[in-house]
Amino acid sequence: MTEGQRDANARLLPRYGLSFAAEPLDIARVFGRHAPTVVEIGFGMGDTTAEIAAAHPDVNYLGIEVHAPGVGSLLRLIEARALANVRIVQHDAVDVLSTMIAPASLAGVHIFFPDPWPKKRHHKRRLIQSEVARLMASRLTPGGYLHLATDWQGYADWMLDALAQVPELNNTAARFAARPEYRPLTKFERRGLRLGHEVCDIVFRRV
Repeated sequence: MTEGQRDANARLLPRYGLSFAAEPLDIARVFGRHAPTVVEIGFGMGDTTAEIAAAHPDVNYLGIEVHAPGVGSLLRLIEARALANVRIVQHDAVDVLSTMIAPASLAGVHIFFPDPWPKKRHHKRRLIQSEVARLMASRLTPGGYLHLATDWQGYADWMLDALAQVPELNNTAARFAARPEYRPLTKFERRGLRLGHEVCDIVFRRV
């Protein structure tokens, strides 16, 4: 962690962070309002989260990340941009979805460029599995969306297969969707493009 990230964690996490608890969040109380809520899983250093939140102040954003440097980075961005619509849980995403997020309570879920674990023997470590897809679908309101992005073609096909196994989810495209305007280009995406990787956006909706 940098000194700035460490300072942000100490000063700002008590204000913008939520402790893990084995009970559903009162989202309206946490954000101080009733508004559509989007969860972002694995926000990295938080640049995309902050940019999207700044552009959509009418939406609540709950970021889930386990790595302290990323948490500190996003906290710094929250302070610098005076973002009132972002909160953070520093914990395992599946645990948070399972216990802290009530069924049919989310307007959307974002997962941008998760670790692809490219080696076949590591595929079981990938976040997107059929059971996790079912869990995420159960947390969406009818009409809510699940937006994934990756620059690994093998993982993109894997994601499509996992989501297609959930009857409550419908693909909004024949296969991959055009990048929605609200998702900015990330540094990982730019790196992937430089390496010649195709970037795939996958957007499913809850029926």
